[in-house]
Amino acid sequence: MKPELSLLLWAVVLTLVQAVVAVHGALMQVGLAKLAGNRDGMPEIAGWGGRAARAHRNMLENLVLFAALVLVAALADKTNAMTLLGAQIFLYARIVYALVYIAGLTWVRTAVWTVSVIGLAMIFVQLI
Repeated sequence: MKPELSLLLWAVVLTLVQAVVAVHGALMQVGLAKLAGNRDGMPEIAGWGGRAARAHRNMLENLVLFAALVLVAALADKTNAMTLLGAQIFLYARIVYALVYIAGLTWVRTAVWTVSVIGLAMIFVQLI
């Protein structure tokens, strides 16, 4: 397997871990009965639980872009040292992003997100 595809697999694992953390945060605030229900009238999840949910949604949005770029690079046989570095930067930045977002470090969060987008751009540039 190409290393970029392995990093894509780990990005999926990260997304799943973020979902579990977000659910745990919501569970602590509203309880299992509310989460297991149809969620009508669900209160907004505050604090770190809400930030975890937003970080997870952001990861889902970015995972689509990352997956598309990695899959195109692999299928077109255009993987190289730069696509690998871009994929590594993306994944490591997304790990840091999740931690920083949950911790509530706003400006740092934006900077780390920008680093992850640079990783995506590095892959994209190799495809054009």
